[in-house]
Amino acid sequence: MHVEIISVSEHKAAPMRAIDAVALVAGKGIVGDRKYGLKRHPGQNLTLVEAEQIESFNRQYHASLSLLDTRRNVVTRGVRLNDLVGRQFWIGEVLLRGVELCEPCGTLARYLAGAGGLSRPQFLRALAHRCGLRADVLSSGVIRPGASLRTDPPAGAGE
Repeated sequence: MHVEIISVSEHKAAPMRAIDAVALVAGKGIVGDRKYGLKRHPGQNLTLVEAEQIESFNRQYHASLSLLDTRRNVVTRGVRLNDLVGRQFWIGEVLLRGVELCEPCGTLARYLAGAGGLSRPQFLRALAHRCGLRADVLSSGVIRPGASLRTDPPAGAGE
């Protein structure tokens, strides 16, 4: 269970770009991301999606979404993100809390209109409950691609 890609977008309309490392700040999110410091609702600090769900969508609908196309900050591999709703987990040494599923929205459907030959409503239905997790950042730190994602505390935590 690990992080495959980390990406940010400096503002709402900017494309996501993969980066080598990000600084996370407790309660604020990713330094340099469009949603850094926003506090409209819980779960806005960080978004995650499973690489396997994107790959499954591509196979099922003969589409070619990239791992960045869902506009989620962290792409994981080997972990079922839906199981992390309401739970604390770590990426590397950074503690997070899964808040809610990150369901596909009209904005995402607009960005990806026509993916797999689907209309916007069909696209939203196809990715319902498969489009990731919203999380709160509970401790500050740096994460990188390849970092492990786990539900058990890192060795030496709390000592």
